[in-house]
Amino acid sequence: MDISNKVAIVTGGASGLGFATVAHLLKKGARVVIFDINEELAKKVAQQFGENVTYQIVNVTDEESISKAIQHTVEKVGSIHICVNCAGIAPPQKVIGRSGAMPLENFKKVIDINLIGTFNTLRLAAAEMTRNNVTEDSPERGVIINTASVAAFEGQMGQSAYSASKAGIVGMTLPIARDLSSFGIRINAIAPGLFRTPMAAGLDEKIIEKLESVVEFPKRLGRPEEFASLVVFVIENEYINGEVIRLDGAIRMQPR
Repeated sequence: MDISNKVAIVTGGASGLGFATVAHLLKKGARVVIFDINEELAKKVAQQFGENVTYQIVNVTDEESISKAIQHTVEKVGSIHICVNCAGIAPPQKVIGRSGAMPLENFKKVIDINLIGTFNTLRLAAAEMTRNNVTEDSPERGVIINTASVAAFEGQMGQSAYSASKAGIVGMTLPIARDLSSFGIRINAIAPGLFRTPMAAGLDEKIIEKLESVVEFPKRLGRPEEFASLVVFVIENEYINGEVIRLDGAIRMQPR
């Protein structure tokens, strides 16, 4: 898909991988709508990038919240062509800890935001994409990219909820690609390894150095712009569909 003049929504677009994705899509000539729960940050990002960026304050787990945001996007900006889901949380917690069993609501919260929130957004975005026109030269109506994680394959101790949520994203990629194929909509997922995002910003440098040491090559954490450049590549390459692409420097996570 040619990104120029297309409309993209990016969940979690006010920070981290989402922020880098917004920046790269803008460079390619897209109009971007940030879907984020942090109004202060989203507003700041929109002001930073200018007129081609707007924002909607959303709770990805709430059907009405996403529905209204998508409706507003279509009314104010135009058809939706691209949906990139970056919103997510990763609170570590063991199944059995010092206080006993993990509270069920803690597990549910991670699943609700990371997995159900992703599906909630993509299903409503895809419904709008089906309305887009196609041409002989451009048979695509839309592209969806979800954010999985290497934790979907090698979850560490304390990552049962996070790994389950990301494994769900991996598992639904191909079935959804099959569901949407007749509409000319592609869907893929990117499974990042260790990246320098706000989630990692609070870590001690010694911890970061230890994390970097287990990456095969290059020996460093990933850069958000590397994730964003892969997003752009997947959007532009029409033949990539139903895939989960690891972006991790060949890391294979250890138990702890």
